[in-house]
Amino acid sequence: MVPVIRVLREDWADPSVPLPSYETAGAAGADIRANLPPDLRAGGFTLAPMQRAVVPTGLRVEIPEGFEAQIRPRSGLALKHGISLPNTPGTIDSDYRGPLGVLLINFGAAPFVIGHGARIAQMVVAPVVRARFETVEALGDTARGAGGFGSTGSA
Repeated sequence: MVPVIRVLREDWADPSVPLPSYETAGAAGADIRANLPPDLRAGGFTLAPMQRAVVPTGLRVEIPEGFEAQIRPRSGLALKHGISLPNTPGTIDSDYRGPLGVLLINFGAAPFVIGHGARIAQMVVAPVVRARFETVEALGDTARGAGGFGSTGSA
C-alpha cells in the first residue's frame, strides 16, 4: 500500500512553490521547500550562525494513521553551509493538522540566506509500530549488558 499524504496550502502560501517531491527514482525522502511570507519572498530569510528558526512551508498535511513523516536535513546544505535540523529527525504525527514548519539551525560560520522556494529539508514517510510498556522485576541478559556510550569499541 502506498500511503497518500493529503496536503492543504495555507491561504497566504505561494501556489507556485512545488509540493514535496522525490527528485530521483531512488530517493527515500521528498524534498520540502520554503514558502516564505510575501514580505520575505524577494530577499529571502537570513539565518545567522548558530541561529535557529522555523521556516514555513505554507503547507498542512494529513498523514494516514499508522504512518509518520520524518523531517531530515538535506546533506548538501549540511556539507556546504552547515544547515541542519537541531531535532533530527523531526516527527510529524498522523494526528497533527497544524502548519508544517521546518526547524533549521545554521552550524556554519557565515549567515545563510534561505530563498523563497528553496529546498530546505526532506520528508521520509514511515510506518509506525506502537509498543506496549510494562514494568518487570529484571531484564534479560545480553553480551553487552549495561555498556553505554562507546562501549562497543572505537571502530
